[in-house]
Amino acid sequence: MDTTRWLDPAEERAWRGWLAMNELVRSQIARDLLTDSGLSDADYMVLVHLSEADERRIRLTDLAARLNWSKSRLSHQLDRMQARGLVRREECPSDARGTFAVLGAGGLAEIEGAAPKHVASVRRHLIDVLDADQVRQLAAIAERVVGHLDSPSPCSAALAASSEAGVAASSEAGWRRPAKPGGRRPAKRGSPRLTDDR
Repeated sequence: MDTTRWLDPAEERAWRGWLAMNELVRSQIARDLLTDSGLSDADYMVLVHLSEADERRIRLTDLAARLNWSKSRLSHQLDRMQARGLVRREECPSDARGTFAVLGAGGLAEIEGAAPKHVASVRRHLIDVLDADQVRQLAAIAERVVGHLDSPSPCSAALAASSEAGVAASSEAGWRRPAKPGGRRPAKRGSPRLTDDR
C-alpha cells in the first residue's frame, strides 16, 4: 500500500512557485549587484556581517556558522577578498587557535557604495512587487520555515530578534538603514541596512 503523502495541486503549486521565485529573484539580484558594484553575492554577504559586527570583526568559526558555509568555502572566499583589500585576517590575542575576519577600509568603502543600489534591486524585484500584507506574510512564512530547519542557529536567532522588534527580515539579516540619533537602535556608520529603522 502506497503511504506516500503526495502533494495536492495547491501544495505543488506552492512548492514549484517557491522554487522558481527563489531561483529567479536571487539570480537577478546577484546579477544587479555584480553589474552595479562589481561585488558577488558571496562578497556582499561577508561584508554585511562584518560591517554589522562589534569592531567590524568576527571569528572565522562564527562567520562560517552565520553564513551556513563550510570552513573551506569561507577560507577560499576570504582569500579572494583579502587579495582585493576588502578584508584581512587577524590572530586572536587570547586564543592562539582563533582567527578573526576583519573588515578593511576598502571593504567598508565598497559596501557603502553598493548598498543603495542593492536595496533598490531588492525593492524592484521583490518588496515593491508585493503589498504590505504580502510582505508581512512572506516574513512570517520565512520565519516559520527557517525556525523549523535552523533553530537554534544564528540565522534563526536573527529572525527571532527581528520578529520581536516588529521588523521583517530574511535569514540574511542586517539590511536596515542606520538609525538616526534617538532612533530605536544604534548603527555603525556604513552598515548596509535595507529597511528604515527611523
